[in-house]
Amino acid sequence: MKNMKMNRLCPIQMSSRNRAIGLGFKESTSARLITEDDYAQMMRRSRSNALELACPNVVSCSDILAIATRDLVKIVGGPFFQIPLGRKDGLVSKASHVEENLARANTSIDEIIRRFETKGFTVEEMVALMGGGHTIGFSHCKEFGNRIFNFSKTLDVDPSMNPKFAERLRNICENYHTMPRMAAFNDPITPGVFDNMYFQNLLRGLGLLESDQVLMRDTRTRPIVEHYAKHQTAFFVTFAKAMEKTSVYGVKTGQDGEVRVRCDKFNSVWPRTK
Repeated sequence: MKNMKMNRLCPIQMSSRNRAIGLGFKESTSARLITEDDYAQMMRRSRSNALELACPNVVSCSDILAIATRDLVKIVGGPFFQIPLGRKDGLVSKASHVEENLARANTSIDEIIRRFETKGFTVEEMVALMGGGHTIGFSHCKEFGNRIFNFSKTLDVDPSMNPKFAERLRNICENYHTMPRMAAFNDPITPGVFDNMYFQNLLRGLGLLESDQVLMRDTRTRPIVEHYAKHQTAFFVTFAKAMEKTSVYGVKTGQDGEVRVRCDKFNSVWPRTK
């Protein structure tokens, strides 16, 4: 891709501590796993650190985030994939842009597929990215509370959910309305490992979010879920390719972006608004 290359005079090594996210993501309600303290820690990147001292105004926050994501996936057992470097940080950061592009827990499968297809991803890649995104981490109870409490007029719990799993979640989330930080692991079996257990869980009714379990009900996605559940290597290969595509989708280069001095602030006091 044009201008997406490493500066050979500035070799860098970045660890999982070098993380950054945009202002818009912080303000979005979809940024539901990050507390204010977590965000403040991640944003403390300035020219005083070793990276900026060695390579001033070269390595963008976007590159750091892309590399950190790849390395963290590998650290917890996932596949390695290539990340071209040289992207710039955006000059626009709005919460509404996040909401427009991320599927929510209750987004329909038709809408999820449409959003991925408009960005050039196949259904196979979409399913792999959803599995990769939910094989580790957790979700707050408010994102799936409607599946385990007052699901319908006749059912208290979503019948597609494993009954024992639902009972466990009801205990965990009993007071989530007054304790909004209550959460459960996306993968209850191997929550800290990047593997294909997410897909095996779906076969057993252990999908946490409605947008997870719906993959088993749709004829376009169920065969893919079943395939990835049996063949972890196939899941890893597709996920790695999809992440490589994701890493260069809509990147900013040249005058379309900047290398931020601080990841939580624009360099200019007059950022673009569109």
